[in-house]
Amino acid sequence: MRIVLVGPPGAGKGTQAAFLAKNLSIPHISTGDLFRANISQGTELGVRAKAFMDAGELVPDEITIGMAKDRMQQPDAANGFLLDGFPRNVAQAEALDAMLTEAGMKLDAVLDLEVEEDEVVKRIAGRRICRQNSAHVFHVIYAAPKTEGVCDQCGGELYQRGDDSEDTVRNRLEVYHTQTEPIIDYYKAQGLLVTISALGEVHEITKRAMDALKK
Repeated sequence: MRIVLVGPPGAGKGTQAAFLAKNLSIPHISTGDLFRANISQGTELGVRAKAFMDAGELVPDEITIGMAKDRMQQPDAANGFLLDGFPRNVAQAEALDAMLTEAGMKLDAVLDLEVEEDEVVKRIAGRRICRQNSAHVFHVIYAAPKTEGVCDQCGGELYQRGDDSEDTVRNRLEVYHTQTEPIIDYYKAQGLLVTISALGEVHEITKRAMDALKK
C-alpha cells in the first residue's frame, strides 16, 4: 500500500506511522528522517537543505520533493510506503502525484488523524522533559510524575520545552491550518481521504486505522 498520513501536531502521527508501517510491512518515510539522512550523508540535496536551515530559512519545496523522490525509489519501497510529514502543502501533493504517475503508481489512501485543537494543546503543552535524560518524558495529566517537577526514573528536574508552550503550539497549529490542511480537501476530491479519530489508547487508534484502510 502507498499511504500518506496527515494530521495536526500532537495527533500522534509518528507513533501511529511506526505501528502501521510495521503492520503493513512497508517503510515509514518521515520528513525528519529524510533531512537527517541526507544531511548526515552529505548528499547534494542535504548540503543545500542545511544551508537554508543554518540560515534559519525554510527549505524550498523542490529540495524536500527531491529527497522524497529519491527515498521512494529505494528497493524497500517497491511494494509501498507510508509518508509522514510529506506532502506538507498542495504544491508538494501535486508533485507527489506527478512522481507516482510517472512511475506508473498511485496512492491507495490518505489517512487523516482527526483531533480537536484544544486536545492538541493539552497533549503538547502538558509534556515535561527530564533535564538529565531527555528520553524520560512525562505529562501533567496523562503520565504525571509521582512528585511534581521531579523525574521518577533519575530524580532530574522536569521542565517544559519552549516548543511545547501553549503559544508556540497554537502558532504551529495556525501554520498547519494555513499550509497543510488544504491537502485534506485536495485528496478528498480524489476520493482518497480516510478520516479516523485520534482519541484513545495507541492500540485502539492503530486498530481503527487498520480497519479503515482495509475498507
